[in-house]
Order: sequence, then structure tokens, then C-alpha cells
Amino acid sequence: MAKRVFISFDFDNDEALRNLMVGQARLPDSPFEISNWSMKEAAPEIGWVLEATARIKRSDLVLVIVGPKTYRASGVLKEVGIAREEGIPIIQMIGYKDVDYTPVPGAGTLYRWSWENLKKLLS
Repeated sequence: MAKRVFISFDFDNDEALRNLMVGQARLPDSPFEISNWSMKEAAPEIGWVLEATARIKRSDLVLVIVGPKTYRASGVLKEVGIAREEGIPIIQMIGYKDVDYTPVPGAGTLYRWSWENLKKLLS
């Protein structure tokens, strides 16, 4: 059975990266499925936190896609905190080549995004 992955990303700057990851999850030999993904903080704060917590708890792993500003994206930082509180494993992947990036604090090891790494880490 494929792992259920919650994608955490900088909604304001890196939605294209999320879309690419969803596309890779649809490949026939993908060992993971995107069962839910990050939400824009449009709901009142308590509602957003409750919904994010529910989605993360239903996932096997949280995958943080790291862009240039992800390390300070408030939604990502909250999702990482929820995953840590719930004991859900977290990994980070560099979203862009040749771009400066800073790892998200508390979000685990940072890996390069490649199909080989995805299959290895998410299977």
C-alpha cells in the first residue's frame, strides 16, 4: 500500500512545486499518494489548526517542499509543529535547483528532489 503523504509548502510562493509533486505521485510506479495537502490559512486560526491537525494525523509522513522563503512561512512552521506533536515523520526536499534555500527548523533532514530520492524515502 502506498504511503499517505501530507505536503507542506509555502502557499504564497511555491504552489507550482506542490503541483509537480502531485503529478509525480500519479506516476504508475509511485510508492506514495498525496492524500491531503497544505491549506491556505483562509479559515479562522483555530479552524485552520484543527483541520491541519486532522489531515496530518491521517498521513504517514509530512513532506516539506523547500523554496527560498519556506523556512519562514507561518503555515509551514505550524504544520511542522503539528507533525512533531503527533509523532508523524517529516522530511524536507529542495524544491528548486540553483536557488538559495534555508532548511525549515525542526523539519528533519533536507534532501535533493529526485525521483530516486522520492521512491527511496517515501516507500
